Amino acid sequence: MQTALPNRERLVEHPLFRSQNLDETRDLVAKVFCAHRLATADKDGQINAVHNRVDLGRIALNYLDYGSEVQITPGELNSFYLVQIPLSGEAEIRCGDESIMSNSRLASVPNPIRKLDMTWRANNPQLLVHINRSVLEEQLEKITGRSLTVPVQFDLGMDLTTPQAQSWLNLVETLCSDAENNGLSLNPGIRRQYEDLVITGLLYAHHHNYSEMLDCGAELTMPRNIRKAVQLCIDSPDLPLTLSELASSTGVSIRSLQAGFKQYTGLSPMEFLKQNRLARVHDELLNPDSDFASVAEVAFYWGFNHLGRFAAAYKARYGELPSQTLRT
Repeated sequence: MQTALPNRERLVEHPLFRSQNLDETRDLVAKVFCAHRLATADKDGQINAVHNRVDLGRIALNYLDYGSEVQITPGELNSFYLVQIPLSGEAEIRCGDESIMSNSRLASVPNPIRKLDMTWRANNPQLLVHINRSVLEEQLEKITGRSLTVPVQFDLGMDLTTPQAQSWLNLVETLCSDAENNGLSLNPGIRRQYEDLVITGLLYAHHHNYSEMLDCGAELTMPRNIRKAVQLCIDSPDLPLTLSELASSTGVSIRSLQAGFKQYTGLSPMEFLKQNRLARVHDELLNPDSDFASVAEVAFYWGFNHLGRFAAAYKARYGELPSQTLRT
């Protein structure tokens, strides 16, 4: 079974730029991804960068080769997922407190709400699948029929040797070949179906924090007691609810409550409650007619008594600090 894509330049008919200038390369890459720091291991700062790209709208295919060992520090990606597939060589990927050595058999899928820092070794061209975060999460909501309470978080390393990953990789390779030949994937009436296949395929091919929910499918029917507890968290997140109070109010044991929430929402009861409180804070901060005078006042009202932890949780959910939301 083929376990790696052939090492050749992709998307040659769709060049974005070629450059031997480090600053120019950084600025041009930033325009299509995000601001980042770029440094080279070469003391003279020599690179020979090639970037080809096809933007289909909700996803984009990229071939990127720096031609030298580089360190890339974008911080948090926030608004997009990036599947990074080395065609040769290795890359050290550090995301949050995780680290992997990526190669042609192990792609990387960084968590967009964790700080990212990477070292691409020399001779490490990569095929990058750039997916809009909100589009991917909306697709998952359509598949499961449930609203997401936390962002989709993939495992950092994607084993490309599994049958599921191989199938997805073949799909990406087919799409690249079609785009290279200016085929049907570039037709506005057809490309959305290609995009859906790539996004849905990734959700099934690579493990993430909602994979168990996907595996269960739509056949799950939430028990009445668990549904009552979930609804209480949604309807009354301002109440000072505890785990014991949730359990007693719905007539189940704490253990059963925790197991039910994990099975049907993917979260613990208190994490589910926290995410609903964060959503209420977010709505309030966006409301120009709000009666609250400050971020702290809103946070305290919705049950957040530690402002530092609240701000960190809010940024993890929405990609910005609550003060930034308030200013928009």
